Amino acid sequence: MTHFSFLSAPPARRFFAPACRGVVVGLFALFSIAASAQVATVSGLESLEAFVKNTKSGRAVFTQVVTSPARDGQTAKTKTSSGSFEFLRPNRFRFVYKKPFEQSIVSDGQTLWLHDVDLNQVTARKLTQVLNGTPAAVIAAAADLKALQADFTLVPQPDRDGLEWVQATPKTKEGQVQNLTVGFRSTGKGSELAVLEILDSFGQRSVMTFTQFEINPALTAAGFQFKPPAGADVIRQ
Repeated sequence: MTHFSFLSAPPARRFFAPACRGVVVGLFALFSIAASAQVATVSGLESLEAFVKNTKSGRAVFTQVVTSPARDGQTAKTKTSSGSFEFLRPNRFRFVYKKPFEQSIVSDGQTLWLHDVDLNQVTARKLTQVLNGTPAAVIAAAADLKALQADFTLVPQPDRDGLEWVQATPKTKEGQVQNLTVGFRSTGKGSELAVLEILDSFGQRSVMTFTQFEINPALTAAGFQFKPPAGADVIRQ
C-alpha cells in the first residue's frame, strides 16, 4: 500500500500497517503577531465545530501525496494516489482508491472492511478496535466538538492558503498517527473540508486534498454495506 488509509499510515500493501506539520523584534511586533494569530485560530476551531455539527454527510474526490522521510543520505520519496470519498455520520464512510491501484476502505458503522482488488483479499476488523485517534474519528465519526476533545487535543492554527486550520493530536499513545491538521474552506453552505495533513509515528507525511466537496448529499446507511466479492480471501481480525 503506497498511501495513508483514512485510519492509519501504511508504508506497504498490508492492512493498517501501511500522515501530518522567528525572531520577533520589539514588543509591538510581538503583540501584533499574537493578536492576528488569535483571530485566525479561533476561526479554525469554529470551522471544525461547524463541520462536525452541521455536515451530516459528505462526498468528494481526493488526491493524496505521501512523503517518506529521507534515510541513509537518500532523498525523500513521494507517492501519489487518488480516488473518491463519502461519509454519513455516525461512523459510516467509504474511501475508494482508483490510482495507482484499486482499493476500498469501507465502514458500515460496526465493521471496517479493506478490499484490495489486486490481491483479491478482504480484511475485516471491528470498527471500535481501530477508530480512536484516527483521521476518520475527526472527519466522519464525532457528533460534536466535545466528543472530539475527549480523544484529541485540539490546537487552532493560523489561517494559510485561504483556509482555516486546526491541529488534532490523539490523546492515546497506542495509535500510528502522531498528529493531523485539517483545513476548512468557508462557503455559503458551511465549512467545507479542503485539506487533511497527517503525520505518522514513522515520520511519514500525507497530504490529502479534497475537491468537488458536496455538503449533506442524500446518502443512506444501506449504501455503506459491504459484501465481499465472490472468491475473495476474507480475513477477520
